[in-house]
Amino acid sequence: MSVIKDFKAFAFKGNVIDLAVAVVIGAAFTKIVSAIVDGIIMPLLGKALPGGSYEAWAPGGVRLGLVIAAAIDFLAIAAVLFVIVSMINRAMKKPLPPEEKPAPSAEVVLLTEIRDQLARR
Repeated sequence: MSVIKDFKAFAFKGNVIDLAVAVVIGAAFTKIVSAIVDGIIMPLLGKALPGGSYEAWAPGGVRLGLVIAAAIDFLAIAAVLFVIVSMINRAMKKPLPPEEKPAPSAEVVLLTEIRDQLARR
């Protein structure tokens, strides 16, 4: 029974749920970037490649067009994630306003006055 209790404690911690949400959002984001790369960038690049299509570009039987598309996918996702993480880090580094010290209690004020008078003697 302890194993089940430990698993529940682990599985329902905020960090695990946050990680699961991040994975799902990351997968959806990857699909969007892949669609942009496959639908816009690679067809434009394919016009410059021999054969007219990046998918058909395979010098020596090696399908380099697909490798280039995957590399562009990776670089686009990495660039966007870099910008997002940089913005988060910059926001986290902002200094907090200094905390105001509470006014000293009457006892502290009285003791300070006594100390100051003794020092003057």
